[in-house]
Amino acid sequence: MGQAWLQEPETSFAPATVWTGWRGESVLVFAELVDRDIYNTATELNQRAFLMGDVLEIFLRAEGCESYVEFHVTPDNQQFQLRIPAADQQHDGQLIPGPAFTSTAWVDQRAGRWWVYAEIPVASVCDRAARPLCGQQWLFSYSRYDYTRPEPKPVISSTSPHRVPSFHRQAEWGTLRFQH
Repeated sequence: MGQAWLQEPETSFAPATVWTGWRGESVLVFAELVDRDIYNTATELNQRAFLMGDVLEIFLRAEGCESYVEFHVTPDNQQFQLRIPAADQQHDGQLIPGPAFTSTAWVDQRAGRWWVYAEIPVASVCDRAARPLCGQQWLFSYSRYDYTRPEPKPVISSTSPHRVPSFHRQAEWGTLRFQH
């Protein structure tokens, strides 16, 4: 991840790396995040965790779908799940009430790292009938809120080369190509 909207990264910037794969009808995401103060106070599904501490954000838009999803995972494996109807309607997102994906998060405070593994079914990303992933192309972006107490604002970063710090700018997202 980086901060493409800045000339130089903030002095508090910490790196993160995300890998993506697929199996069957699911997208697989694995992230390693360097962090000197790993925490989030969220305790239940769909709390606005990005305002409560560290978060990994996953943005996915399936080929042929206008809607897209924004999924968050905290170091304590709390999730936030939002479906957004279209790129120009990011403020009209609807919370997804039940489990839309599975995740595991684990923390090593002494090493200053936390990890996330998420398995995201195709049906959770696109509201139309699922098709096999092989041969499809999806848009994606991974972002991060990295809080350090007592600082009031997080350091944010993204895998996308955003010109401004706005993570919903799909023209700057990457493309996943699912192939054997």
